[in-house]
Amino acid sequence: MLDFYKKALLGLLLLLAANALVAYLCLDRTFLQLALIPGDKSNLPWHSGSATDDYQGGKSTATVYDDNYSLDFGLNLSTAVTYPFASVAMIFEDEQKKPRLQDLSSYTRVSFRIKCTPANVLNFSVFTVDEQITRLDDLSSYRTPTTFFSCDEHWKLIELDLTRLEIPQWWIDRHKLKLSMKDYTLNKVLQLQFGSTYQGPSDVDAQIQINELTLKGRDWHYLYLFGVFLALSCGAYVVWFFRQHTRALINDLKIKIQKERPLVAYQQLSVESQHDKDKSVILQFLSTHYANPELSVDAVVTAIGVSRTKINDILKAELGFTFSSYLNKLRLTEAARLLLEKDEVNIAEIAYSVGYNNASYFNKLFKEEYGCTPNTFKSVGKRAYTDQEQRGDKQPQ
Repeated sequence: MLDFYKKALLGLLLLLAANALVAYLCLDRTFLQLALIPGDKSNLPWHSGSATDDYQGGKSTATVYDDNYSLDFGLNLSTAVTYPFASVAMIFEDEQKKPRLQDLSSYTRVSFRIKCTPANVLNFSVFTVDEQITRLDDLSSYRTPTTFFSCDEHWKLIELDLTRLEIPQWWIDRHKLKLSMKDYTLNKVLQLQFGSTYQGPSDVDAQIQINELTLKGRDWHYLYLFGVFLALSCGAYVVWFFRQHTRALINDLKIKIQKERPLVAYQQLSVESQHDKDKSVILQFLSTHYANPELSVDAVVTAIGVSRTKINDILKAELGFTFSSYLNKLRLTEAARLLLEKDEVNIAEIAYSVGYNNASYFNKLFKEEYGCTPNTFKSVGKRAYTDQEQRGDKQPQ
């Protein structure tokens, strides 16, 4: 059984290592992070673009200074028109550098570091496709959920919730939608945009620097996958453990049954090989009186007239046991035989029949001797006993 437990421990350690590795991989893919800035390290290619109010006669400007290592741009909001605006966008692109819709539905937040000179209030918008309204070549037809944030001359970390953006009122009115129709999806996104607001500085060259822009989200499918893997791997280990434990226990009992029968089974306690009268008398007496629960070394001394010291010396020299250990061995071996040979049996009755008044104590000793309870021994050991009978190992009665 020791070899089995070593294998089981090794298997458990390998299982834990495998589960730890899969857990790490699944968690790494569950908690998503996609860096868009610096642009040269982004997994989603993009290029910058700008938009202003020039189409309505305005004079606002938007100038991009860098869109590789950071998004560095300037805005100058002119008051030449009633509603001036200027903006810079991160436009997703394909291999041919053409605009391409991206699925960002796995992401719930965007974070970035920003510095504005002078202090400013900007908007952040996501250009999403509305299947009923959007025309791909018309930016004003894209549903643009938006939020606002402030910045100043010091670097500041901004984190925005992509699931709680607001659809602008002008867009709702323009497309004659109900005020309640403010839902949006991020499965088709053309661009992310940073733009001016009416609370920003006017007729001033405003400088904005953005870096470390990262999309963050969660994909729970990988955790579900890990849960399935964990259940299957642990289930497989449990099935393997019990099957191998049963097999190892059967093999162990085969060895024990064959080894101990000629040693202590009372049927084998013949006197043919015993030339000393005292040895014969002691072994014969124990083999026929072991079932007496009151049997003790003093009772044997009284019955056969051999001294306590000599009884212990003979048992130790002949069989390697003390009196009590030999008596328990004899009783437990007979109990094992009864368990294997009798189909309908009561554990307590067997305990009493071999000399134990306490069934719990009998169960404890039996488990120490055979590595399993009497009930388990009966079901598992029966197979080992039958195998030996088929090989002719069962001794004659």
